[in-house]
Amino acid sequence: MNSMVQLVIANRSDTLKYRWWALIALALAQFLVVLDASIVNIALPALGSELHLSTSTLSWVITAYVLPFGGLLLLGGRLSDRFGHRRLFMIGVSGFALASAAAGLATSGVWLLTARAVQGASAALLAPAALALVTKLFTNPRDRAKALGIWGAVAGIGSAAGVLLGGVLTDSLGWSSVFFVNVPVVALVLVAVPYLIPKEAHVERVSLDASGSATVTTGIVALVAALSGTDRVGWTSPQTLILASLAVVLLGSFIFIEKRASNPLMPLGIFRNKSVTGGNLAMFLIGGATTGLFFALSVYMQQVLHYDALKAGLTQLPLAGSLVVIAGVVPAVVKAIGTRKTLAASLFLLAVGLIWLSFSPSNASFAVNLLGPSILMGIGLGGAFISGTELAVHGVADDEAGLASGLVNTSQQIGGAIGLAVLTTVASARIDRLLGGGVAEAQALTGGFSWVFLGAAAFALIGAIAVLVVVRQSPSFKVSD
Repeated sequence: MNSMVQLVIANRSDTLKYRWWALIALALAQFLVVLDASIVNIALPALGSELHLSTSTLSWVITAYVLPFGGLLLLGGRLSDRFGHRRLFMIGVSGFALASAAAGLATSGVWLLTARAVQGASAALLAPAALALVTKLFTNPRDRAKALGIWGAVAGIGSAAGVLLGGVLTDSLGWSSVFFVNVPVVALVLVAVPYLIPKEAHVERVSLDASGSATVTTGIVALVAALSGTDRVGWTSPQTLILASLAVVLLGSFIFIEKRASNPLMPLGIFRNKSVTGGNLAMFLIGGATTGLFFALSVYMQQVLHYDALKAGLTQLPLAGSLVVIAGVVPAVVKAIGTRKTLAASLFLLAVGLIWLSFSPSNASFAVNLLGPSILMGIGLGGAFISGTELAVHGVADDEAGLASGLVNTSQQIGGAIGLAVLTTVASARIDRLLGGGVAEAQALTGGFSWVFLGAAAFALIGAIAVLVVVRQSPSFKVSD
């Protein structure tokens, strides 16, 4: 009897061990997905010079990744529910590796932009499938809280690490290295996952909602395209208005279709789960605050404080370090006060850090003016990413885990696009007014960026209030209508 008990305990320990190793493999893939949205920024001047790309074309190196990523996330999540989370994850990772290698080998702008688009589409397959696998592997509330803590920390660190790694790699190995760095990591993931995660025993094979898929994907792409172009053509240009109008029509049609579809791409009943609704609203606002923060902070350090790319990247270490430390603390905080209060408190801390940062002068000292806000923002971001992700997937059935995961990623990406568009427009208007009033360029830029930081703080505060208002309880049920 004792030997049998020992055997059961040993088998259980092996299972737990492999689950945590599986989490590491999945988190590595997610890290690269988040990283690739920011790591290219510092490499843009170098690759633009070598490939003879104009300034306007360079912006499409970012947009070509964001458009398919944001537009296909919801479809990617539902495909993983229909055909298997592990299968779609492996397909997405394989496509991401091939596209990364192709981007690093690019000899023309068309080649590079095509590779970036495939990268984004592949990321839209692997990201929701990866998070769905995490929620299936960790069903125990305590273990799931730890796993999602690591997951949220990885997402936050990936955003902060992009600037750091982009500067180091571009400076030492050239612009192509920011793409090639993905290949060996992805190869490791491709080898490890089949051994660590078993195939799904049964996957329900039902017809996909083709009309819903077409309208929501095209609608999200049109919305992201409209918002991404506002910094170049403005909010009232024909391009922005036409794309925005198209997005409204398509997304409205999507809701109409989903109410009547027998097998909807997105069962609207999922939003009866207030945790899903509140979590996605929070991730939308976190995306807006984070994207605006890292954009403005990077430009402020390089154009106002005159840091080189490497130094600007290294200054992100305190923020990233805070994220790593908080990842180990948040699960205990969630257990003590609940996910809802943890998320609201984290967003409040993020807002305080952003407001503190907005007072930084044009001759700021990193130790005096930037270090404190960076640490506080790291704590707030780490807590918000972790608890926001956990809230958004709470109470979702296994066969809708991909849908819930796709929603989380979609909310963050669309929030980032809207936040960046709004905040950069506000900053540009502020800078132009200050320059027109005879203010020196450094002071004018500082004034504009301070408004970006304050706007990002407003997003965080709205998110904190919204979570407390929307999420009253955490229901746990399957939504099938």
